[in-house]
Amino acid sequence: MSDAQSLRVIDREIGDHMFTPSEYELVRRVIYATADFEFASLIRFSEHALTSGAAALAARTTIVVDVPMVQVGIAPPIQETFVNPVYCSMDALTRPQKGKSKTAWGIETLAQRYPEGIFIVGESQTALESLVDLVENNQVRPALIIATPAGFLDVDVLKDRLQDTMVPHISINSQKGNPVLAVAIMTGLIDLAWQAYGKAPKAM
Repeated sequence: MSDAQSLRVIDREIGDHMFTPSEYELVRRVIYATADFEFASLIRFSEHALTSGAAALAARTTIVVDVPMVQVGIAPPIQETFVNPVYCSMDALTRPQKGKSKTAWGIETLAQRYPEGIFIVGESQTALESLVDLVENNQVRPALIIATPAGFLDVDVLKDRLQDTMVPHISINSQKGNPVLAVAIMTGLIDLAWQAYGKAPKAM
């Protein structure tokens, strides 16, 4: 089945919806990447998430990710478009801190270095918690947070806290989640931003 046929199947299955055209483009990307239609009812866009994220991409804002899989997944479209710097929390050279995972400590270190960056947390619940703590304490003010970690311990509470921060964000309102979702959302946002800022996407 071609990409176009697959997208027609998704459109037919979803039918009427309340998403804006830009939001719907990202919803389609997620469903296409996962073959899971339930995400249409689980994805949550805060106000201004897409406009803030697109503007930050166009401004060459630094992108911080939690795991290498996300970094690898978004690298090709970033290199073909805005060429934003991308840093992974696992590569942050920091002294270890007792009681925190390397990913969480790396996100915290990079967030303090790039407080207005774009943050993509695809896998690590502890990294998301560290980031939300920093936002709540007014230490950082990200342009956008994409949060799709799976979780079993209070992950819904954590995502509610993210909602309350008023920081632009896109999240999955469920314990379901993985880095594939984060990559699908971000690559879709890169395409939308590239179109919005006067550039046609390169032919595949």
